[in-house]
Amino acid sequence: MTAWLALLTFLLAVYRPDWQTPWPYLLMLMQMHLYTGLFITAHDAMHGVVSANKRLNTALGTVGAFLFAYNWYPRLLPKHHQHHRHVATPDDPDYHNGQHPGFLPWLLRFALNYVTWWQIALMALTYNLLKLAFPMVNVIAFWMVPAVLATMQLFFFGTYLPHRGEHADDNLHKSRTQLRHHVWGFVSCYFFGYHYEHHDQPYLPWWRLWRTKETGQ
Repeated sequence: MTAWLALLTFLLAVYRPDWQTPWPYLLMLMQMHLYTGLFITAHDAMHGVVSANKRLNTALGTVGAFLFAYNWYPRLLPKHHQHHRHVATPDDPDYHNGQHPGFLPWLLRFALNYVTWWQIALMALTYNLLKLAFPMVNVIAFWMVPAVLATMQLFFFGTYLPHRGEHADDNLHKSRTQLRHHVWGFVSCYFFGYHYEHHDQPYLPWWRLWRTKETGQ
């Protein structure tokens, strides 16, 4: 959260991008990765693994979710546990029903299930306030675009790839997993490409998932 806020402040208030160089694009991707980290923190809080102190765990999860495009933690929490209880079934709020097998229809269904009008209104209000104080191009490139890209990143690596298609009858968690490559596992989505491992041991924080993949347990 600190890294996300510090980099965002620098990118909005100080940095003046030269779009003829690779640096603004790399910084945009870095901010995207930190945005994703906000949601991963909220996700881990839903499993009670951010802090052993329940109040602090909930508080950090709430803040992380709220900073990620004004998601509301108390609304996300029951939906996420419903996903774990009913993975890849009609009762799974994250699951694509199979009538439209493409990526975009599933993404649309996913967005309609989670994005609220309150979020859209707050994002619009925040955008209009930020552009009064900072260059509009910076606001779009380093606040708005990374949030959209992070949403796509989370959906693609955390929902679409792990749960698409058919799963073998002996796949208890109906979840695929990435091949073992820890650098890519971290960069792609904080190791949540190791998705079977997450469903198998949801009590592990994101930074320990690679160990489970390493040992094959």
